[in-house]
Amino acid sequence: NLTVADKIANKENGLKMTQVTAQNEEESRIIADHGVDMIITGSDWYPEVRKGAPNTFITAALFAGRYITDNEILEGALKAAMAGADSVLTPRSMRVVEMLSNEGLSVQGHVGMVPSISTRYGGLRMRGKTAKEAMEILDDMRRLEDAGAYGCEVECVAEDALSEISKHTSLVTNSIGAGAGGDVIFLFFTDICGETEEPPRHAKSWGDGLSILKQLDAERRKAVKGFHEDVKNGSFPDAAHSVSMLDGEKVLLLESLDKRQAFH
Repeated sequence: NLTVADKIANKENGLKMTQVTAQNEEESRIIADHGVDMIITGSDWYPEVRKGAPNTFITAALFAGRYITDNEILEGALKAAMAGADSVLTPRSMRVVEMLSNEGLSVQGHVGMVPSISTRYGGLRMRGKTAKEAMEILDDMRRLEDAGAYGCEVECVAEDALSEISKHTSLVTNSIGAGAGGDVIFLFFTDICGETEEPPRHAKSWGDGLSILKQLDAERRKAVKGFHEDVKNGSFPDAAHSVSMLDGEKVLLLESLDKRQAFH
């Protein structure tokens, strides 16, 4: 199975890797069946995702709003690791990264456009389009290195900026919206499958899942409407969907009910 050491070696040898998100067993099985190198999932979804991909490298993301205190973060990370997660990802501070690393966990950080703190940089936008911003991202990577991280998610960063700064960090860089400059190229399952109504600019679809989902939605609506109407007009449940008593038993039941009623 792929390990953190393998990922580091692949970076050194210039071997590109792939990573896709998964939220459940069905998605992870599809991803694993097609040889994708890595899966990333929320730590709460990890047990289900692992069922579908027992031999795939899986990172459990510790969502910022899910784990608040240091104890909660540490507990969530250790539970995921003990359940078999190969690494954990946190968008939190360098202190948190260091805390997790000190416990022997393989940790990834998050740099570039980090949604939870994006307002600090002017909102949800590309970063690294200037030399100054690119150097700031490299500085963040260096701080992650010092904190003990082995890798980081690099989100929405100019491709040529990442291509250059990635040469100056030991971190395994996971590019989402940062072009081909990362060591790992990463996309969301729903974007890949064409299930997103308005996908982000960096996403590409190799499927047409949205039209199928719309067709499924229409069929579901038609079915629920039909059920409701047929119950109201008395046509369901009908004989084909019900079971009757054995021959002669209904007569006995009515007699028993009459006796019971007379007694009361």
